Amino acid sequence: MNSMASSTIAPNPASFIANKKHLGFTAFSTSSQFSIPKCNRRISKKVCSVMAPQQSERRPSTTGSVKTAMTMTEKILARASEKTQLSPGENSWVNIDILMTHDVCGPGSFGIFKKEFGQNAKVWDREKIVIIPDHYIFTSDERANRNVDILRDFCKEQNIKYFYDIKDLSDFKANPDYKGVCHIALAQEGHCRPGEVLLGTDSHTCTAGAFGQFATGIGNTDAGFVLGAGKLLLKVPPTLRFVMDGEMPNYLLAKDLILQIIGEISVSGATYKSMEFVGTTVESLTMEERMTLCNMVVEAGGKNGVVPADSTTFKYLEDKTSVAYEPVYSDEQARFLSEYRFDVSKLEPLVAKPHSPDNRALARECKDVKIDRVYIGSCTGGKTEDFMAAAKVFLASGKKVKVPTFLVPATQKVWMDVYGLPVPGSGGKTCSQIFEEAGCDTPASPNCGACLGGPKDTYARMNEPTVCVSTTNRNFPGRMGHKEGQIYLASPYTAAASALTGYVTDPREFLQ
Repeated sequence: MNSMASSTIAPNPASFIANKKHLGFTAFSTSSQFSIPKCNRRISKKVCSVMAPQQSERRPSTTGSVKTAMTMTEKILARASEKTQLSPGENSWVNIDILMTHDVCGPGSFGIFKKEFGQNAKVWDREKIVIIPDHYIFTSDERANRNVDILRDFCKEQNIKYFYDIKDLSDFKANPDYKGVCHIALAQEGHCRPGEVLLGTDSHTCTAGAFGQFATGIGNTDAGFVLGAGKLLLKVPPTLRFVMDGEMPNYLLAKDLILQIIGEISVSGATYKSMEFVGTTVESLTMEERMTLCNMVVEAGGKNGVVPADSTTFKYLEDKTSVAYEPVYSDEQARFLSEYRFDVSKLEPLVAKPHSPDNRALARECKDVKIDRVYIGSCTGGKTEDFMAAAKVFLASGKKVKVPTFLVPATQKVWMDVYGLPVPGSGGKTCSQIFEEAGCDTPASPNCGACLGGPKDTYARMNEPTVCVSTTNRNFPGRMGHKEGQIYLASPYTAAASALTGYVTDPREFLQ
């Protein structure tokens, strides 16, 4: 593979395990190694909302004379600002570890960079910029195609190391560098690391907070400045803490959890706030499920979402990056603006009804809603585990879908998993085989697909006012293409169940 297309370097195993016996950690150490903290937190399953955080058993992470306890987000920004402490509301110049942009916002960001820094200016660090075409790729729209050309020209001019290019639109597999959806590709290619600061010209950049880092979306003007300076003035957000305990029922996914939270606090409930997710349920989630959780914090107005890094995080990163990192954790005396607690074992499958992500309803309450189609894909619901979940429902039912069911893998790797990984309990069948038997559309080329809408010829775009159950993250008017379309946001379980009946359906109808 082209060296421009991957940050995955065969790591020295010794460098990753040398410190695992040391269970302590520091907040702002200059050490190039990371250590794995011991997680002893055990929180009750009482369901309530409180204003003061519960005491944690984790030892605080501090240095020398620092007296003020901090949250994870405050610590990450303080370290990136080269300060010993920061408090919510403070403005600070933050050094950026990774800047990501894509085909929709890249051209505008490059234009601002050249206008402000000069036509012949060079970017601050060619190895800290990641450029991923993903939004409007498989289309005949000339302007959309030109955007990718602009990315290519800029990357060649600036010798950008991580550019995931695509040239042959007729066969994505002929493009070894091409990945697909930026947020999933960032994780798969090893660009997401605990304790770092990652910015991207896309609101769902907050997905990367699943890795215990500060990740948020920025506009083209800010991105243009970061391209030249490598830093940005950021205001430190206060933190809301969400404690989720209890065993996850086999009919729930992380999408249900975040829909529950957004329904609880509203689409403005976390405006310019950090959302920190902890608890035994969160600790049990896979990395892809944690990414789903963090992906939709922006739908609550959040500045960023974050999950404490643990052994699950470190295991995921083992073969993806050789860059040293150091996680940080909230101090036990850290100040949280509010804390919300949930007993996950008591939750039911949810949907968000049109036209807002906080228009929460139980899936079973919408059983009379007739639908026209189902869409499984996007940065929220197009990961390998999302397709595995959908295949599980189809397999359990043994039935065929009653409405067109569109499948759009997020990345080339996910597409390969859909065709190559056996689904547990299927007798060796892959997702693609199960989807074909269920009568679904053939999985499409990996990209953002119809989530944002895109050009008229975008696969699965809603060009008519149809009703769709979708694993995407937004159901505003015009989302997925038609301003009069109706989108019910749901988990892959609920989406697959709905495809089988032609109505919004609780997946428990098929999952025992």
